[in-house]
Amino acid sequence: MNDAAPSTQPETFYLKDYAPFGFVVESVELTFRLAPETTRVLSKIRFAPNPDAPDRHFFLHGEKLKLISSRINGEAVTPVLTDTGLTCDVPDQPFTWEAEVEINPQANTALEGLYMSNGMYCTQCEAEGFRKITYYPDRPDVMSTFSVRIEGEEKVMLSNGNPGDRGVGYSEWHDPWPKPAYLFALVAGDLINHPDRFTTGSGKEVELNIWVRPGDEDKCAFGMEALKKSMTWDEEVYGREYDLDVFNIVAVDDFNMGAMENKGLNIFNSSCVLASPETSTDANFERIEAIIAHEYFHNWTGNRITCRDWFQLCLKEGLTVYRDAQFTADMRSAPVKRIEDAIDLRARQFPEDNGPLAHPVRPEAFQEINNFYTATVYEKGAEVIGMLKRLVGDAAYYTALDLYFERHDGQACTIEDWIKVFEDSTGRDLAQFKNWYSQAGTPRLTVQDSYEGGTYTLTFRQTTPPTPGQDHKDPKVIPIAVGLLNPNGDEVVPTTVLEMTQAEQSFRFEGLSARPIPSILRDFSAPVIFTRETSAEERAFLLAHDTDPFNRWEAGRELAKASRIAMVTEGASPDAQYLDALQSLVRDDALDPAFRALVLSPPSESEIAQALADQGVTPAPDAIHDAAETFAQTLAQNLSDSLPRLFAATKVEGPYKPDARDAGLRALNGRILALLTRIDGAEAAAKQFAEADNMTVQNTALACLLKAEKGEAQSQAFYEQWQDDRLVMDKWFALQVATARPERAPGVAEALTRHPLFTIKNPNRFRAVMGALSMNHAGFHQADGSGYRLLADQLIALDPLNPQTTARMCTAFQTWKRYDADRQEKILTELKRIKAVDGLSRDTNEMVSRILDA
Repeated sequence: MNDAAPSTQPETFYLKDYAPFGFVVESVELTFRLAPETTRVLSKIRFAPNPDAPDRHFFLHGEKLKLISSRINGEAVTPVLTDTGLTCDVPDQPFTWEAEVEINPQANTALEGLYMSNGMYCTQCEAEGFRKITYYPDRPDVMSTFSVRIEGEEKVMLSNGNPGDRGVGYSEWHDPWPKPAYLFALVAGDLINHPDRFTTGSGKEVELNIWVRPGDEDKCAFGMEALKKSMTWDEEVYGREYDLDVFNIVAVDDFNMGAMENKGLNIFNSSCVLASPETSTDANFERIEAIIAHEYFHNWTGNRITCRDWFQLCLKEGLTVYRDAQFTADMRSAPVKRIEDAIDLRARQFPEDNGPLAHPVRPEAFQEINNFYTATVYEKGAEVIGMLKRLVGDAAYYTALDLYFERHDGQACTIEDWIKVFEDSTGRDLAQFKNWYSQAGTPRLTVQDSYEGGTYTLTFRQTTPPTPGQDHKDPKVIPIAVGLLNPNGDEVVPTTVLEMTQAEQSFRFEGLSARPIPSILRDFSAPVIFTRETSAEERAFLLAHDTDPFNRWEAGRELAKASRIAMVTEGASPDAQYLDALQSLVRDDALDPAFRALVLSPPSESEIAQALADQGVTPAPDAIHDAAETFAQTLAQNLSDSLPRLFAATKVEGPYKPDARDAGLRALNGRILALLTRIDGAEAAAKQFAEADNMTVQNTALACLLKAEKGEAQSQAFYEQWQDDRLVMDKWFALQVATARPERAPGVAEALTRHPLFTIKNPNRFRAVMGALSMNHAGFHQADGSGYRLLADQLIALDPLNPQTTARMCTAFQTWKRYDADRQEKILTELKRIKAVDGLSRDTNEMVSRILDA
C-alpha cells in the first residue's frame, strides 16, 4: 500500500475530551527484521471490545510508515490510511490484528521511534514515538504485555522484560508486566556490557548490565554503583522491589532527552551514564547518580502505575523528580541539594511560569505533547509533592504512598486518583490544594509583621498574576515554614509550618520577651516569590545567625541582588556590608565547603534581569554584566590577602573521589580560583591546568583562563588531548561560548557551528553551543541582534531534522518582553522569520506561536 500525505493544520487536544479507547489490548507480539533503511516490523495484536468505552471506533496511530499488509483474524483487510493513522471495520468481539510495515531507521534524524545512532539501532517512544514503529493505539491508558523477536546481524539485541530464546541472528524477549507503548524499547548493535548483580530484600537475584559501545567500558562503574544504591534506597524508603530478572541500561550518543525509563531497558543519553575521573566533572557524577535513580524509580512511579493520558504527565514526573531529589539529599547534603533545586527552579521554571509559555502543572490543552516536558511539569510538579508531604507530615505521606501503590498498581491514573489516596488515608479535604495542579503562574507572597505585648504577628498576602488563558486565580494552600530568632541569634521558635489558605491571613506567636527576627519560607517550603521589606542589617543578621541553611543562603542571595541592582540602577559601589559578610563566611572552616561555594556563587545575570523587571525596571544586559564584573573584581581585591591561603587549604589531596565531601571542597576551591585569577594574572589557574589529574579541576582551570582571556594555549592543549572523546568535547565547545566576552559570544558561537567536530544532528553538541549562547546573557542579548539571528538560523536549519530539540531551544526567546523596545523588535523579527518557514514542524510552530501570541 502507500505512504500517507501530511496534513497542514495542527490539531489541539483537550483534557476535557478524554474518552477511553474502544478496545482492550490483550497481548502484543512484535517481530523486527532489522535493516538500516528497510526494517520490517510485523505486529500481531489481540484486541477485545472495551466494555467501559462509549465508542468502539477502531483507530490505530501510525506516522511515516509504509504499510505492506494487514489482516484481521487471518483475512486480508484494506484499512483507510491518513497521515496520523488508520481506521478499519472490525468485529464486535475479540479479534487478532496483524500488520507488516516498513520503516527507515537510518533516515530518522528526529530521534523518535526506531532510529540509528552511530550504527546502533535504538528507540525513543515517549511520548508518541511508537506510532512511528507500527500501527497501534499509541496512548498511555492502553496497557498490554509485549513479546518481541528481533532478527538481525547485530552482536547484541535487547528489548523489554526478561530474555527468552536467542541464537545466531535472533533474540526474543517477553515483558510479563502490562505497559503502554511509550515504554517499549529496542536496542541492537555492537555493544559491550558492564555486568553486576543485585539481591532484592526478598532474596531475588537480578542481573544488571550497562551496555556501551567498545571503548566506553571503563566509564560504567560509577553508574552501576548508582543503580545499586537506587535499588536499595527504593526498598528502604518506599518499600519498592524490582520485579524482573534483568535490568539493562544502554548508553546512546544521539538522544533528545537525558534518559528514558523503558521497562527493564533504560536508554540513556551517554552524557547521563558514562563517567570517569579523567573525563567527568563532579557535577557530571552527581547528575548521573540522580538521573539513574530517577529512571529506576520510574519502575513504580511511571511504569507499574502510569498516566491515563498525557495531561497527567506530572503524576509520574513530578513524583519521580521529588523521589530522586530525596535520594540525592540522602546520598549527599540535604541543605545543599535544596539550595541547588531552588536555584534551578528560579532559573528555569519561574520564567516559564511568568511568561508566554506559562501553563498549569497539569495542562488543559496542547498541540504537541513533547512541548510539555517542561520545568513546570517536572520541577514545579515535584515541589507540589514536597508541599503535600510537608502539609500531611512524613508518616502520613508514606502511609498514603503505600495505599497508592496498593490501590493503583497496574493502572493508568489521574491527579484525582492521586489526591483521593491522600484524602482517604489522612482524612483531609484537599480540594483547594488541587489549585496547584490547575492554575499556572508563580504566587507572590508578601508579609507584614507587628510586635506588641509579647505577641508577634505575621500577616501574609498571596496573589498570582494572570497567565495566558487564566486571568482569575483562586488562593492556593501554601505551607510557610517559619522560625523566630531573638536579637542574640538564638532560636526562640523552632521551625513551624503555617498553612495559608486565604488571600490574606495572620498568624500569632505569643509569650515572646522581645521582638523577634523572622526566618520565613525555611527550606524553600513553597515555590513562591516571597518579598518582605527589610533592612540590609537584618539580612546580614540572618546570613550570620539563621539556623536554617536555606534561609541563611537566601539572606546572602538577597544582599547580593540588592547590591547588584543598586550598582545597575544607581551606579552604586558594591555593598561593603555584604562584602564583609562574604569574607567572614568564606573563611569559616566550620561551614560545609559546598555551602560556602554556593554562598560565593553570585546570582546569574539573568536572575538580576528578572529582579529588575519585577521592579518595573527595563533590564540593560550590558550594564548587568558590567556590574557583575565589578562586583567580582572588588570581592577578589578585598580578599586578596586570604585567597592564596584559602586556595591552598581547599585543595583535595589523594585519589579522586566524587563523594559529597571532596566535591564540595573542589567546588569551593573553584570559586576561590575564579576570584584569585582576577588578581594574580591567572598564574594559579595555569598551574592547576598543567597539574590537573581529573576533569573537575582541569575544566575549572580552563574556564578561569578563558574568562581571563589567557587560555588560548591551554584550550588548544585541551582540544588535542580530548578531541576523540565526544562528551569532553561537548564541554570544550560550551566553554568557548560561556566564557566569551558578550560582544564576542555570538561570533564565537557562529564560528563553532562551522567547526569540523560540530554536528547539528547531535542534540548534545547542538546544545553545547547554542545552549551556552542563550545562557551568556549579555552575549545573547547583544544590542545588534546577532545572538538572536544566529539562534534563529540554527533553529530553522535544525527543525526539519529534529523538531523536538528545536522546539525546546525556542524557550531562549520566552523572556523577550523583559527587554527594551529595540531588542523586542529584533526578537520578534526572528520569531516571525521562524514562524514563516514553509513546512515548520508542529513542535516548533506551537512554541513560537505561544511566545508570539502572549
